[in-house]
Amino acid sequence: MSLPALLPALTSPVTEAYTRLAEVFPGLRVRELTAGERAPRGAGWVGAQELAAGGPVLDAFLAWDDAQVLRDYGQRARPDVVASFGLHRYAWPACLLITVPWFLHRRVPRLPVEDVAFQRALGRMTVRVREFACLPGDPAAALPGARVVADEEALRGEVRAAVAEHLEPVLEGFGPRMRRGKRALWGMATDEIVEGLWYIGHLLGEESRAMAELELLLPGTGATKPYVGTAGFRELTGPQGEPLPTRDRASCCLFYTLRPEDTCVTCPRTCDADRVRKLSASA
Repeated sequence: MSLPALLPALTSPVTEAYTRLAEVFPGLRVRELTAGERAPRGAGWVGAQELAAGGPVLDAFLAWDDAQVLRDYGQRARPDVVASFGLHRYAWPACLLITVPWFLHRRVPRLPVEDVAFQRALGRMTVRVREFACLPGDPAAALPGARVVADEEALRGEVRAAVAEHLEPVLEGFGPRMRRGKRALWGMATDEIVEGLWYIGHLLGEESRAMAELELLLPGTGATKPYVGTAGFRELTGPQGEPLPTRDRASCCLFYTLRPEDTCVTCPRTCDADRVRKLSASA
């Protein structure tokens, strides 16, 4: 079967999505490894598999967060807070590796931990895409590694499964350092999925669509386990009657332990009046 002229120019079915991500968010650039190419090591690179294993590599990874907190806030954070910050700084971009191709092109790569590496100081990741899911009628369905699923809901299931496949071992690696139960860890995973794509959707000029897609992706039913809760979006009203979208996080990032008076705008600890004030100021 011959492929449409569009496809030979692509490195993979997700190349265009990663290119577009870098255009709107230069702080993260994703490079796909070629066949036989080894993932980078040294010079600040760490494999996701190494983070999942815990041990000295994870200790070194978290030492960066410990030093950053001391430098920026003039105090040391509790070890569990440092681990929570470190997990966020990995999981937020890692989720985008899966959610952005889904959002832009309805293609969902499978990325187990052995196929991802991260250099956070430079905002770089490498991936090896071996398999992906797509919808019927997608030209990429004829490519090696394609798995065609029946419809949009089936594809949403692929997103949830792909993120869980990648994050579950990472959560196991970070978990002992975080003093949180499994439900709280998956609440963090839920927040990383939602807040990452919500932010990128805003940069793309498609915030409303991103919010709608995320509500369908994470409706909070039993079928979406191990994720906790819903996308959590709701709308407040600003001083001039303007709509102010917000959400309620499923977990706490623990930033309040450093600055109790400066909670995040989506934190359950932040009342609606403070949210309106902060959102209006940022607008």
